Amino acid sequence: MVTRSLLLDAMIYIYALSLLFYFSDFASANKKAKRMGTGLLLFVWVLQTAYLAFSLYTHSSELAFSRSDILYFFTWLLITMSLIINRFIRIELFVFFINVFGFALLALNVFGNPQMMPVSSNWDVNSELLFIHITMAVGSYAAFTAAAIFSGMYIFLHRKLKVKQFSDTVMRLPSLEKMEQYSYRSVIIGGPLLLLALCLGIVWISLQGDGNLFYDPKVVNSVFVLAAYGFYLFQRLSMRISGNRLALWNIAAFIIVMLNFVVSNFFSGFHSWIWS
Repeated sequence: MVTRSLLLDAMIYIYALSLLFYFSDFASANKKAKRMGTGLLLFVWVLQTAYLAFSLYTHSSELAFSRSDILYFFTWLLITMSLIINRFIRIELFVFFINVFGFALLALNVFGNPQMMPVSSNWDVNSELLFIHITMAVGSYAAFTAAAIFSGMYIFLHRKLKVKQFSDTVMRLPSLEKMEQYSYRSVIIGGPLLLLALCLGIVWISLQGDGNLFYDPKVVNSVFVLAAYGFYLFQRLSMRISGNRLALWNIAAFIIVMLNFVVSNFFSGFHSWIWS
């Protein structure tokens, strides 16, 4: 059973990683990222196919499958459909969002299964779900921090170059173009990570059966964080805004991240453990 739990956990992590590569390809038309995302998603499909084949074998003498088996089959169909669309139609954004839904459904199925065994005897299933949720959330905060620092460096260098102050510090900094690229790539990593972390948080709340937690300040503010960085990407990709204005917006979005991490924890009903 531990082997089964390790397989399912690995499936979730690989699935999440494939979505990061897919989003990177959508945001910057990166063919290498698309190949990596497709390869990882295909690997998840192979794992799910093997798992479903095993379930079919164990249920060969029964007339009906369990709810869990049906949900696994549904997520398998979503992945299959996304791979077909990616191969023949190539709508990257559709593939990304349909797999975000599939990822959330897979997580709900795995961690909502009463027969699911934790990898460690000291953990329960909810602990594993929270561990993955926290890992992705902290990873997104780290990426947003890097993006804000690069944006701050961009603003500093832009102002120094504007007044033609060429100090040793200025000369050692990367170019404005590179710092904007580094900031943008950091957001590309942090945004999907936070989206997946939020999906897992919603799964956890659903398993708890307390609908009031959906209105928790931490959850609500996380949606605002996603909206802020979503608008950042919209400005850069659709409105073609760049430079100082985009860097300022990135820093403003990071302030919302800090509010989400610090202030909302004093009012959150189930994130107060962070400060304990």
